[in-house]
Amino acid sequence: MNYSDITIGIVSFKSQEVIFNCLRSIRMIKKIIIFDNSNDIILKKKINKFNPSIEFVLSKKNLGYGKANNKIINLSQTKYVFIITPDTIFHKNCEHEMLKLVNKNKLNFSIIAPFAVENNFGFFDKEKNMKGKNFFKVDYVKGFAMLVNKKKIKKVGLFDKNIFLFLEEIDLCRRLLINNEKIYINKLAKIKHLG
Repeated sequence: MNYSDITIGIVSFKSQEVIFNCLRSIRMIKKIIIFDNSNDIILKKKINKFNPSIEFVLSKKNLGYGKANNKIINLSQTKYVFIITPDTIFHKNCEHEMLKLVNKNKLNFSIIAPFAVENNFGFFDKEKNMKGKNFFKVDYVKGFAMLVNKKKIKKVGLFDKNIFLFLEEIDLCRRLLINNEKIYINKLAKIKHLG
């Protein structure tokens, strides 16, 4: 995996106050798609001035988080999409550590999430997973930061478009687990979520 294999996907909704700090923290991944659920033409102009290479999609109506992410996933031309919310900030080496983990360990994954102090992961065996490892398997991760393998999540139907907001990522993770897919947390890749 290389940085060119990844698209950053951001669903925004009235996010002007936080999104620029988020974008400034992205250092290595160049392909970025923003899907704006608030049809904010002013934000689109500001983003275009900030970085003209960002693809900015205006939605005439609020599709919700899951359905908007599905739009980003289908628009992207890369194998992987790093879904983040506009109120997240990458720590300096976040992108590097995500890439390093996959390449070094030859991970066959559906989702890998960076580590956040907010405990952005679900049930796991602490004894088995945490000891001396930089990554561990979990039952689910939170939707504010997740690197998804497009091929694998498309097999289970992407995000459920009927879930407008909240728990759509938990539902996706559950369907992945039922299909014996793997979800990981990377302890060395860190992200701050403002919430």
